[in-house]
Amino acid sequence: MDKPSDGRLALLLLLSHMITALEVPLDPKLLEGLPQPPTITHQSPKEYIVDPRENIVIHCEAKGKPHPSFSWTRNGTHFEIDKDPKVTMKPHSGTLVIDIIGGEKADAYEGVYQCTAHNQLGSALSNHIIIRQSNIFSIIRDLILGGSPLWSKERLSPIVAQEGQSLILHCRPPAGLPPPIVFWMDHNFHRLPQSRRVSQGLNGDLYFSNVLMEDSRNNYICYARFPHTQTIQQKQPITVHVIDLDSLNDTMADYLNDTDLFSDKPVDERAPVFLVPSGSLSSQMVLRGEVLELECIADGLPTPAVSWTKLSGEIPGRRAALMNFNKTLRITDVSEADAGEYRCTAGNRLGSVHHTIRVSVKAAPYWISAPRNLVLAPLETGVITCRARGHPKPHIHWSMNGLPIEDAPKDPSRKVEDDSIIFSEVQTGSSAVYQCNASNQHGYLLANAFVNVLAEPPRVLTAPNKVYQVMENRPALLECLSFGSPVPAVTWFKDRHSGMLEGDPYVFHKNGTLEIHVSQAVNGGKYTCVATNNLGISENHVYLEVKEPTRILRPPEYRLVHRNRDVVFECKVKHDPSLIPSTSWLKDGGELPEDDRFRVHLDSLTITGVTESDAGTYTCVANTSLDQDSASARLTVVEAPPTPATIYGQPDAPTDLELTDPTARSVQLTWTPGDEHNSAIKKFLIQYEDGLHQSGVWLNLTEVPGTKTTAHLKLSPYVHYSFRVLALNGVGYSRPSVPSHQYKTNPAAPDENPSEVKGYGTEHNNLVITWKPLTGLQANGPGLQYTVRWRQQGVEKDWTSVSVANVSKFVVSGTPTFVPYEVMVRAQNAYGPGPEPAAVIGHSGEDFPSAAPGPVQVVVLNSTLAEVHWEHVPQRSVRGRLQGYKVHYRRERSLHRHNSHHGEQRSESFGPNRTRGKLPDLHPFSAYSLHVTAFNSRGEGPASATQRFETPEGVPGVPSFFRVSASDLDSLTLEWAPPHERNGRLTGYTLRYQTVNSSHDLGLLDEMDLPSNQSSVTLHNLHHSTRYKFYFSAKTQQGSGPALTEEAVTILHRAPAIAPAFRNVNSSVSEDGALISWEYWGPEKHLYVEYIIDNSDEDWLSEKVNGSQFHVLKGLKEGLSYKVRVVAGGREDERSLRRSEELLVTLPAMVSPQVDIATQGWFIGLMSAIALLILILLIVCFIKRNKGGKYPVKEKEDAHGDPEVQPMKEDDVTFGEYSEEDRKPLRASRTPSSGTVPRDGSEDSLVEYADSGDTQFNEDGSFIGQYSGRSGPPSPAINSLV
Repeated sequence: MDKPSDGRLALLLLLSHMITALEVPLDPKLLEGLPQPPTITHQSPKEYIVDPRENIVIHCEAKGKPHPSFSWTRNGTHFEIDKDPKVTMKPHSGTLVIDIIGGEKADAYEGVYQCTAHNQLGSALSNHIIIRQSNIFSIIRDLILGGSPLWSKERLSPIVAQEGQSLILHCRPPAGLPPPIVFWMDHNFHRLPQSRRVSQGLNGDLYFSNVLMEDSRNNYICYARFPHTQTIQQKQPITVHVIDLDSLNDTMADYLNDTDLFSDKPVDERAPVFLVPSGSLSSQMVLRGEVLELECIADGLPTPAVSWTKLSGEIPGRRAALMNFNKTLRITDVSEADAGEYRCTAGNRLGSVHHTIRVSVKAAPYWISAPRNLVLAPLETGVITCRARGHPKPHIHWSMNGLPIEDAPKDPSRKVEDDSIIFSEVQTGSSAVYQCNASNQHGYLLANAFVNVLAEPPRVLTAPNKVYQVMENRPALLECLSFGSPVPAVTWFKDRHSGMLEGDPYVFHKNGTLEIHVSQAVNGGKYTCVATNNLGISENHVYLEVKEPTRILRPPEYRLVHRNRDVVFECKVKHDPSLIPSTSWLKDGGELPEDDRFRVHLDSLTITGVTESDAGTYTCVANTSLDQDSASARLTVVEAPPTPATIYGQPDAPTDLELTDPTARSVQLTWTPGDEHNSAIKKFLIQYEDGLHQSGVWLNLTEVPGTKTTAHLKLSPYVHYSFRVLALNGVGYSRPSVPSHQYKTNPAAPDENPSEVKGYGTEHNNLVITWKPLTGLQANGPGLQYTVRWRQQGVEKDWTSVSVANVSKFVVSGTPTFVPYEVMVRAQNAYGPGPEPAAVIGHSGEDFPSAAPGPVQVVVLNSTLAEVHWEHVPQRSVRGRLQGYKVHYRRERSLHRHNSHHGEQRSESFGPNRTRGKLPDLHPFSAYSLHVTAFNSRGEGPASATQRFETPEGVPGVPSFFRVSASDLDSLTLEWAPPHERNGRLTGYTLRYQTVNSSHDLGLLDEMDLPSNQSSVTLHNLHHSTRYKFYFSAKTQQGSGPALTEEAVTILHRAPAIAPAFRNVNSSVSEDGALISWEYWGPEKHLYVEYIIDNSDEDWLSEKVNGSQFHVLKGLKEGLSYKVRVVAGGREDERSLRRSEELLVTLPAMVSPQVDIATQGWFIGLMSAIALLILILLIVCFIKRNKGGKYPVKEKEDAHGDPEVQPMKEDDVTFGEYSEEDRKPLRASRTPSSGTVPRDGSEDSLVEYADSGDTQFNEDGSFIGQYSGRSGPPSPAINSLV
């Protein structure tokens, strides 16, 4: 039954067997006119711990009529508040605020405070409030002012413990009010792990039952957290060294002249001994209601296990808990029954030990019956009782208005008897506030109770005309709360009957409430309660409505269903017509699973495709605002029996379609399902045909569950409906049913307007209004048109409109550029317009921005990043909605003269609020150009002035290649090529290398710097048969780039010399250029001649050779020297290239052309004479050389029978002269990958004499000097690269 909701508190009538007492209800309206002695409503706790970071606020709030005034005592004497500028009292309150933030010491205000609230009817007292300052703040203050430590100063020497012994680490935190919370952590603020072996005691010390080697650490730190101030203090770290016996003797021997301090006997296993508490018996006192904590921590090896028993009873199960690995027994909310002897037992396999703790329970005073206020009429009798218990028994002391009762004015109507004050035949003016103080050595209780002598006529407090609703056969409680002095008598009347209600079925309560045990419909009606005393009468009317109970008429029934079939539970509910019911379903007492297979309808639950998990109990719950009913049924799911003969098929089409309950916008459709063909129907699909607008087209209208055979169809106006139904089972849809007869709805004005209305521009001077047109079904009638309206927002007051049909767009021309317009489109037909549409804001078309961004500046941040700055274009020049800014930039060229290719055009877009942007991924050491444009949705505006900038050098890329080209016993030859991406001017290369042993360990790293114009180097003095790892990188002034790595192994033994790929590489200079000739013995078919200016850091230039063994380099500059080499192999793979030794070719400076004297006769004669003289000299020299043992080249080659050295054919090119390179020793090239010499195995070619340092060619082809033979082992050949 509903309770009163008028917001006022109920009137309580307290009756005793001897006296009558009335308590004043706290009704605001009632209190406005009633005098009342003071009552303390809010006060500070008895213990007030001061936080000096905040002001002291001592609460004291009270109520009364008239409103009470307040005064304070401090330490038993009057507190002069007005004389202390630091102390203020809040208005209309007794709360004190003491300002100590301004520098006043908090301890100056420590003491015992008590508040008195008084008016002309009496005085009420607060508790004694003790103001104290937390000790931790005193410590902090002393630290700041005097330098005293927070933690006791002590020197913490490392603790050395023998493995297996017990150990105690003492914490001893500084005192605090309240006491600090202690915990142990390491220097990383991780809590130290605790166990049965290691745990923290109640006093904060850390106990080890036995220590292990793993307990050694230097960071045992005790922390103390002071909860009132939320501060944490830390003790100095404690170092613990746990050593075994041998290590301990070795350690002590260093200090005791090699004398063993301990015996060789290890620590033995031992029976438990208690570390805490000591002895076999102890005692502990605890106060009632507090928490009792008993602790036993034992030493022992193995670690003892601790258990607890109570010798004089049982340990309370719900309030007791074993903590700290059973070492602590904790009992909350202690009562007198918890007193007795508790025994803790610690045991291991060597024995056990016991300790008995004798617990006594004392009690501070607590209330049995606290005194309550009395409101008495003149000449009435009453009593105030103050009953409290405690241990020891508390002493009761009475005061009146703050004075001891024996010192108070005498009152013949008052009599004090121990814990009660009896009032008899009280008189007006006897109102007062009485204080009861119950105290013993453990505390005190102070309570105020006033006696208010009033003479008041009756007042009914229950809200008038309140309606009570109750279900039939349920009890009804009709309230009639009243107040008056003397206490009013309450009587009840029903409807218009003049007789007072009495007897069955009515029950009358002392507080005026009328109860009807079993409500029936005849009990409903209007009830009147009348409150009467000798000063007047008051009445109130309430109403009772008896409702019909909610009942489930058709409950769900037990179902046995095959798996994958459907099941339906019915739940038909009957309820009172005036109540709104709701139906919910539960499965096994909980909510239904979140599954689409569970479908709840108004009076049923359908589960499709049941599985084994769906089995259970399903409950239907029918609720109203007053009652509910429920019914349950069980679902059992079984495996379907094998029925091979069962044939599943599509359902037959529904039949007997019928339309009923026709209205303008709806109709009821019913049908009869066809045969299911062994598969339950899951749902029905209802389709319709619009014979007016889309004849012959069937559209889906709605679906209903397979358990339904009716559907309520919502219709649209101006449609000629025909309906048909399809059934769906597990096989598929049935054929459509025969269509129903046609149902025509009448035309009507449109119910809706077009959607997706937009306004935008496609040109700078137009506004395009578009919308999504209505369908024929939405038109609701013939003659569908659209009224398009627009006006410039904030400028035009009148709308411009036009009506259009069969379109979804209208273009307004001649508009200003990019201004806001209000746009709306309204549908109408022959039967009227649609609803008033809401206006949509659109904008006319945009134009290209007319201005370029302001002065553009470029700040180069690094070699790959630049930042561009610009100023906003004026808003009027945007001519649209500014989308942002675009920075178009292009790489013009590389600042390196060998990389001058142009880059592609790139752009970066930035938001409209940006005035700067960064250009990433730039090429170092390059020249760029850029310009900035503003853009809107129409496009980009004019470009800013072109800005050019250059990026600084960056680190270079990886070298083009890096390889080991030759290997010897103690040397390796390395070759490389410059990086493709130099990103600046190369300043050189960095080569680092180190040895790698068989276990892949790396040796010391050696490093060497190489000049930029060098492309190979030979490392000498290496270890033979050793693997080396190389790291090679190029560098610019900005630093080194990424490195290439390579590994190679010096050989263990030299192999026979292998003929080089190139031999007899020579050069000559003529007017046509530099003629380079060579002999090549390799398999590669592609040859190139590469050249570079001497001492230059440029890239090598290359020219391809067309199948010959000579090539003329043209276009070389006169007066310069070039390095030239011949290369064989594919240009794609640098590692497969073979290179000849480099030649130095110098082109002489050309003199200015003179008169051609070669045609003069005197010159011809002179040259002929000189030629004859030279011929004679040559003949003489030839004869002298033959006498010196010199041999022609051809004779030497014939003697060795080398088939490879043959006389040159007529078309072979002869060499007119030899350069200085011809007199250098010949080098051996690498053997091909097959490891064989690509000739007929000749070993007597010119290569044999490459080791002879003085072997030279004369101009006629003979050797200069004699044969010197082979001077040592042949040069090593690299068979493969490791």
